[in-house]
Amino acid sequence: MKGAMNTVWAGGLARHRTGRLLAALAGIALSVALIASLGSFLTASKATMTQRAVRSVAVDWQVEVQPGTNAGGTLSLVQQTPGVRAAVPVGFAHSSAFTAKAQGTTQTTGPGVVLGLPADYQKLFPGEIRPLTGSSSGVLLAQQTASNLHAAPGDTIGIQVPGSGVRQVRVAGVVDLPQADSLFQKVGAPTQSQPAAPPDNVVLLPSADFTSLTANTPVTTQIHATSDAKLPADPASAFNTVTRAAHNLEARSSGGAVVGNNLGAALDSARQDAAYAQILFLFLGVPGAILAAALTAAVAAAGGERRRQEQSLLRLRGLRPRRIASLSGLEAGLVGVVGGLTGLGIASLTGRTAFGSASFGTSAGAWTFWYTLAFLLGAAVAAGAVLVPALRDLRGVTVADTRRSGRRTGSVWWTRYGLDFALLIASWLVFRASSGNQYALVLAPEGVPSISVSYWAFLGPALLWVGSALLLWRLTLLALTHGRRVLARLSRPLTSNLAGTTAAVLSRRRRPLARSVVLLALAVSFAVSTATFNATYQQQAEVDARLTNGADVTVTEPPGAQTPPSAAASLKVSGVRHVEPLQHRFAYVGSDLQDLYGVNPSTIASATSLQDAYFSGGTAASLMDKLAKQPDALLVSAETVTDFQLSPGDTVRLRIQDAHTKALRTVTFHYAGVAKEFPTAPKDSFFVANASYVANATGSDAVGAFLVDTGGTHQKQVAAQLSKQLGTSATVTDLTQTRGTVGTSLTSVDLAGLTRIELAFAVLLAAGAGGLVLALGLAERRRTFAIATVLGARAGQLRGMVLTEALLLAGGGLAGGALIGWGLSEMLVKVLTGVFDPPPASLSVPGTYLVLTGCAAVAAVLAAALNGVRRAARPAVEELRDL
Repeated sequence: MKGAMNTVWAGGLARHRTGRLLAALAGIALSVALIASLGSFLTASKATMTQRAVRSVAVDWQVEVQPGTNAGGTLSLVQQTPGVRAAVPVGFAHSSAFTAKAQGTTQTTGPGVVLGLPADYQKLFPGEIRPLTGSSSGVLLAQQTASNLHAAPGDTIGIQVPGSGVRQVRVAGVVDLPQADSLFQKVGAPTQSQPAAPPDNVVLLPSADFTSLTANTPVTTQIHATSDAKLPADPASAFNTVTRAAHNLEARSSGGAVVGNNLGAALDSARQDAAYAQILFLFLGVPGAILAAALTAAVAAAGGERRRQEQSLLRLRGLRPRRIASLSGLEAGLVGVVGGLTGLGIASLTGRTAFGSASFGTSAGAWTFWYTLAFLLGAAVAAGAVLVPALRDLRGVTVADTRRSGRRTGSVWWTRYGLDFALLIASWLVFRASSGNQYALVLAPEGVPSISVSYWAFLGPALLWVGSALLLWRLTLLALTHGRRVLARLSRPLTSNLAGTTAAVLSRRRRPLARSVVLLALAVSFAVSTATFNATYQQQAEVDARLTNGADVTVTEPPGAQTPPSAAASLKVSGVRHVEPLQHRFAYVGSDLQDLYGVNPSTIASATSLQDAYFSGGTAASLMDKLAKQPDALLVSAETVTDFQLSPGDTVRLRIQDAHTKALRTVTFHYAGVAKEFPTAPKDSFFVANASYVANATGSDAVGAFLVDTGGTHQKQVAAQLSKQLGTSATVTDLTQTRGTVGTSLTSVDLAGLTRIELAFAVLLAAGAGGLVLALGLAERRRTFAIATVLGARAGQLRGMVLTEALLLAGGGLAGGALIGWGLSEMLVKVLTGVFDPPPASLSVPGTYLVLTGCAAVAAVLAAALNGVRRAARPAVEELRDL
């Protein structure tokens, strides 16, 4: 009997409440799909971060053998370590100089480093050495060394090693050392004690030649190892695993070995990116899921009056409250299960469409976890939105209450006591605390296993979101309650002499209408804040790449090369619009050695983009103009200004090397402004000066780099052409290559995926919030329209009433959503400053996407209104008979 009744009840819901069921299913499906999609993709992205970190390292461990320890024993110990795939010894020795004879002159370098490599080194560690010209085996010169010696494959050079005199060797090839920083690290030293730069002069010898050369010279032996151990997918867990393994090796060596953990350093950076990815998931993804749940609740609330009437009729027909509750549970279960399965299907389709895999590339276990969690949350939302209100009404609503349900207008307590203002004030206080200069959202001390995320910073945006919604609720209620005259005047063009009635109806329905306005505003604010944050992030990633590379293509001259500015003419190959010479010197301020960049103030902006945000104390244009009119003007980095307590106009005396005497000479400048960022410059300390003034003061106009402007196109082709033309005499880099180098795993993996997923769901949520609730509200009022028709209302007047409500909903929702979204965007970007490098000067607003979102919301509202108008046009007798 129960089963048959349940079947009949479910069939009746499907036939007669199709719209309400489908709307509730849509809300559940969106919530489940968003959580499943974002959760699965977050897990897959973390795994990808780990894989990228592992691939980025050529030598996982550099195990330095300590003095007095047998190198063979240490090699055996490393080889026996679980997970180590290969381990070989590498010798390091210092040379006092390298020499070479070329064209009748002798070239001599400063001190350098000689490496002894086993024959299979490049095969075992392919990313450590990149052949440029000549053979890839035998005696190899680093590119910079070959340039300093003017040497090429086949030439003979001399290696001066203390205690062994000069040894002549024949060069077999020239190579690049892409990971020179880690290769020549000071193993075991903290970051602040590491060399500022790798050595300029490096010679690589086969192990036998190295042993013969250094027979009477002290050498350092390192064991270079690579592993194939299976690491956890999460970068933080992988970092802990690798760090513990390195510590275990050091413990087993009893102090005889120190591990340079290159793999751990890469994972250390990746785990911080993973923490930020998790924060972005919470900041940008969770609000969407909450919004989808709120949409479901609003859909259920739209049929609240009808539900109470149905419960009263069922009581009159003798059903017990427990049986009525079970029927409500059946409806909630139907909505939860079907909506949840639909959401999982949408998530799978999203993964397959956007990323080629229904599981988003994550493991089966993680994929199952997120899909199960999303389904359970969807069931919980269905229970909260459908079953809980039904049980509440069942306990407290009688037939008499049902008759009075349309007249209940009790005040909402938060609109009476100002909770919205309290939340907004609290949001501002949290925001001030979490956006301070010394505040770190993610704290990942280098080498420390634990990583700290300050989740309390979420309170600021969360309180702003909730507080703004409540304030919009309050303002909408006030407008609908006390603005009848204004509403009547605004609706008169559409409703004619029913304008007063329309205003009265809107005022009477102020709570459902306010709920619809707030829901649409929250959906629009979600779209605005998400899209603006993502666009701003992509903008700053591009700015970072351009700052690092300097221009579309950059040609960097080797240190010591006396390349004149006139050499720019030879670089104007096909596709090049402009070539800008850039001086690069070094200068002492006090005892501090810093980079000095000499620029032509009138043309520097032609090759690279100088933004006002890069400077302080003036705009980019005004400060370049000051350098042109006042040749001894100097732009100083913010750190140097603070360290030396400089004030505008102060005299700054720099010691710069004279081109003729090679001695340091003092050159006087005057502090004119702050350069916080500058193309190709380091991020901490540097100077920017007038190139002509520097050239006159030092006796040389030699250029350190050429910034090549290609108009933003054909960068790879131009770089390849210049590389072929210049050979090994200079280094050529292009912007596309630098994007991949400076971009973190967060840039290249997570944000692109978050953008594709979240923005698509944001459009759906905005359309759903605008159209579904209005459509259901109009459907529930068909009886009202039928009665109005009987009383003499014309079809055009009914159409005007519906369109007035639709326009009020669309206008209030879009305006409120734009304001809330703008506030959230400003707050998100400020709180998440650690994600940006450099921080943005202004937000990037994706106008096209936001217009599309607004159009989708308006289209959904108008579609619902037109459908309501069509329903209202049915003969009143038919409508009343069906109801």
